Amino acid sequence: MSADDLDIDLDALQRRMDGAMNALKTEFASLRTGRASAQMLEPIQVDAYGQMTPINQLGTVNVPEPRMVVINVWDKGMIAKIEKAIRESGLGINPVTDGPLIRLPIPELNEQRRKELTKVAAQYAESAKVAIRNVRRDGMDQIKKAKAAGMSEDDQKMWSDEVQDLTDKAIAAVDKQLEQKQAEIMQV
Repeated sequence: MSADDLDIDLDALQRRMDGAMNALKTEFASLRTGRASAQMLEPIQVDAYGQMTPINQLGTVNVPEPRMVVINVWDKGMIAKIEKAIRESGLGINPVTDGPLIRLPIPELNEQRRKELTKVAAQYAESAKVAIRNVRRDGMDQIKKAKAAGMSEDDQKMWSDEVQDLTDKAIAAVDKQLEQKQAEIMQV
C-alpha cells in the first residue's frame, strides 16, 4: 500500500459537514418568525398525483406583503390537499381559499410562541451538530484504519488535527446560525 492510499478524503468529510449545514438552513427557513417567506413552505409535502410533492411544484408561491404568503394553485383539484397539508404541517397557519389562490395570513407571534420556536431552533442546531460529529467520527475511523495500514504517527496526528479543525469550524458555524435565528425569532 503506497503513502497515497493512506490519504484521508477531507473534501468528502467537508461535503458531508456542509450537507448537515444545508439541512439546518432548510429547517431554520421553515421556522416562522412573524414575517412571511416562501421558504417556510419548503418542507411541506402534498400527496399529489400519487406521490409526495413540494407545494412550489403545484403552484406559484408569492409574498405580496410582509404578513401574507399567496399560493396560485395551477390545478384547482389540488387546492383542498394543499390546504390540508398546510394545516397539518404544524406551522400554525390557517389557509384562506379565494378561487385558485390560497392566502396564508401570518399571525403576530406572542412571547410564549417565540420562546418555543427558539427551543425548536436549538433542537435543529443540536441535530446538525450530532451529524457533524458523526462525520468527524467517520474521519477518525479512516485515520485509525490508515494507522493500521502503516500511517506514521506524525501523519496520523496531522490528519486528526485536520479533521478536528473541520469539525470545530462546522460546529462554530452552526452556533453562529443558531444565534442569528434565535435573535430573528425574538425580534418583535
